[in-house]
Amino acid sequence: MQFVVFDAKYVSQLTAGDPATERHFVAYFSELIRIKLRTKVKSPELAEEVRQETFLRVLSTIRKRGLEKPDRLGPFVNTVCNNVTMELIRNDSRADPYPAEDFDPVDSRVDVENDLVTEERKKIVAVVLDGLPEKQRELLHMIFIQEKDKDEVCRLLNVDREYLRVLIHRAKDCFRNSFSQKVKPPSVLDAT
Repeated sequence: MQFVVFDAKYVSQLTAGDPATERHFVAYFSELIRIKLRTKVKSPELAEEVRQETFLRVLSTIRKRGLEKPDRLGPFVNTVCNNVTMELIRNDSRADPYPAEDFDPVDSRVDVENDLVTEERKKIVAVVLDGLPEKQRELLHMIFIQEKDKDEVCRLLNVDREYLRVLIHRAKDCFRNSFSQKVKPPSVLDAT
């Protein structure tokens, strides 16, 4: 996918209802919205509803008020999509997902195998964390185990939010590499 830089001419054509610009706008952002929603919504129908509502809101807002910074069209669409997604997910979760009749109760038997795998994985995570450099270990512990506020972590480490993002990315990458070395996927030969 080739990324587009939007300008005042593009936004004015979109505002005026130019068919070619509208087709491009919908085609371009449809793909980005689908990618974004792949992990956020549980059904294709809900994803399609989010996509359509996002376009409706963006186009009606642009046509009513314009867009102060045309080069920010992409982030504007992204923000509207986030808001629509949250609204629809909230509304969808309020509906009763279980039928009133013919409902099978949850199987409450203990899954011993799953418990063993979980315990083993916890041990591996502890070993991997212990093997990380001290600063990365402390950072991951503060963010993911203690769930400290990122502003507080920034203050403790004396860094800004942007650099904290970089530090977290590096620490997660280091953890991921160490973890993948400890947990090898079963080979095809093991299955036979």
